[in-house]
Parts: sequence; structure tokens; C-alpha cells
Amino acid sequence: MTDKFLSLNGKKFYYDEIASYSFRDSIPLNGYESNTLEFCRSWLDGVQEFPIQTSGSTGVPKTITLTRRQLEASARRTINLLNLQPGDCTLVCLNTEYIAGMMMLVRGFEANLKMIIVEPISNPLTLVSPEENIAFSSFVPMQLHTILQETPERLGQLNHMKGMLVGGAPVTPTQQRELQRIQSPIYHTYGMTETASHIALRKLNGTDAADYYNVLDDIAVGLDKRGCLTIKGDVTNNELLVTNDIVELLTPTRFRWIGRADNTINTGGVKVQTEKVELAIAETFIDDIDSPRFFIAPQPDEVLGEKIVLVLEGEKLPEEAEQQLFERLRLLLKKFEMPKEVYYSRAFSETATGKISRQRTLQKLGLHTD
Repeated sequence: MTDKFLSLNGKKFYYDEIASYSFRDSIPLNGYESNTLEFCRSWLDGVQEFPIQTSGSTGVPKTITLTRRQLEASARRTINLLNLQPGDCTLVCLNTEYIAGMMMLVRGFEANLKMIIVEPISNPLTLVSPEENIAFSSFVPMQLHTILQETPERLGQLNHMKGMLVGGAPVTPTQQRELQRIQSPIYHTYGMTETASHIALRKLNGTDAADYYNVLDDIAVGLDKRGCLTIKGDVTNNELLVTNDIVELLTPTRFRWIGRADNTINTGGVKVQTEKVELAIAETFIDDIDSPRFFIAPQPDEVLGEKIVLVLEGEKLPEEAEQQLFERLRLLLKKFEMPKEVYYSRAFSETATGKISRQRTLQKLGLHTD
């Protein structure tokens, strides 16, 4: 282990130094670096249980405990899928305090990869030499979008990867269209902290791009009485995990994600799935270079019980542009699915992992929250 090392924000740390923390007083560290190296030390020292905080994007953040065996089982599937080999380079550019970034570290240790770790920013490739031959990385959709928009000369670096994962947020139609420029396989992940990262993948680019997820080997999925996905496998300690995600189960190992059960809006007695409306809105912005972030939410209404409202990030659209938006939406949505009002937030509130915090954004606007 003496000759093995990783790079963290450009600083070199040998594994034996990390395991003993012998560098602690000689190399200045910021908080992110300290937390990352603390996890690395725990892993190298053989710790068997790891407390991990959920992101809080769909509820109140909480801390759960995952075992080393769960993390190893999850890592092996990704390593095998992408045929990662010892010495391959991986770029770790997601927050290592949460499951997505933490699993990048585990995969690096398990496959004996060369790890380049950088703090998460919108364009992580700017922190890496253009000559670096990166084999594998994981991004949120915004990072890949920014890389392609700001540094198109890095496309060749992306194309040389064995593959990359994208998760943490939905991929919009605009983003999926621009991802077709990348030749390396890109997989949209489905999973959560409780499953030690992803348990299913959806191909985003190439001729075999799909709108459904393929479940990874030896993971059993099913449906509960609500039509929500259930998961059981080594990553759940072989315990049945019931999710809040409504899916269409196409085969025993393939499903199409519909939306979250708690994202159903009952408006005038008709149930509308939030994700369907948001997809239609995304499609209306597909040709806009700088399309705003947005989400829809229910608000109390004396007649309908709940009405659908649209919340856009940024300055208020001109009246003509707002009218054009609604004209496009009428071609894609039924009358009861249409937003009844538009609200504007100069800047959305976010979770620690960069996801939109809908609850806090609504609170900031003085709107009703559940």
C-alpha cells in the first residue's frame, strides 16, 4: 500500500499516510478535504459501518447506516459493468459526504483505480489537465451541460471514457439532446442512499438510448399496492425496501419511472403527476439556449381544492414570452394539467447536494407548503 496514492485538490496523499493520518499536521486541509480523507481512512482501516446523510431533496435529511458489505456489493456492479481495470483513472467530482460521491471513492478503492478528487463545481474538468486520460466519472446533469457549453474542446476527453454516470436530478429533453454529442456510454442512475447508490441504469445516448431502466444483476424489484417500486438485494441487506416511486414494471428487470407518489396533485378531483407536467414544460424550453430552472407545485384553491402553479427561476418573463409558453403547453397538456399561475424566484433555494429545495423556495415566496 506504500506506493498507492490519490490526488485531492491537487495534493498527493499516499494510502499508508491516510490510514495512519500521519500527514495531518504537515499538510493544510480545508473542511471538504478533511471529511473526504476521514472517510478514506475509515475505509482503508477496515471500518464495517458508515453513517451517511440523505440529501433531503424529497424529505427531511436524515442519517442512515450502511455496511461495508453493502457498499462493496454496489461498487462491484459498476466496476463490472464498465470493465474498470486497476490503474484506470477516475474523476471524483461529486460531494463525497453523500452517497454518490462516497461510492466513487469506494469504487476507486475496490478496483484499485487512480483517483483524482476535486471539490464539486459546475465544470470539474477545468480542475483537471486536458491530457489526463479519464476512464470513468459521475456527474450531475448540470455539470455535463456546463462542460459541453463552456469547454467544448474537452469533448474528446469525455469521448475517451469507458463510461459515465449521471444522477442526482432528472435529465431534461434539452440536456439529453446535447448528450448525443458524447460517444462514450452515459447512464442515468436510479437509486438512493438506502440502496448504496444506483440499482438500475438507463442508457441516455447512442442508438440504444432508452426511456426505461434496466435493473442490475441479482437485484429483485416489484410493486406494492400503490404501484410503487420495491427493491431487495445485497445492497439492502436482503431486506425489502419500499420506495415512494411510481413505476411501470415492464419486465421483472426493467421499469419505466413515472414519478413520486407524493408528487401527485389532486386538482378538481383529477390526479395529475407532477413529473408529467414538468416534462412538458421542459419540452417547451428545448430550443432555448438559457432555459430557466423551474418546478410545479400545488397550492390551495377554493374551487379546485388544489391548483397547479409554475415556479420559474430568474426575472419575470415579458408578458408576450409568458403567453407563448402557455400556448406551447396547451399543445402538450390537457386543460386540467395546465398551471393556473406563474411565480418567479430570483434564485432557488438548494440542498447541500445542489438539488432544488422546493419547500424552502416556496416558503421564500410566501406560498403554501405541505
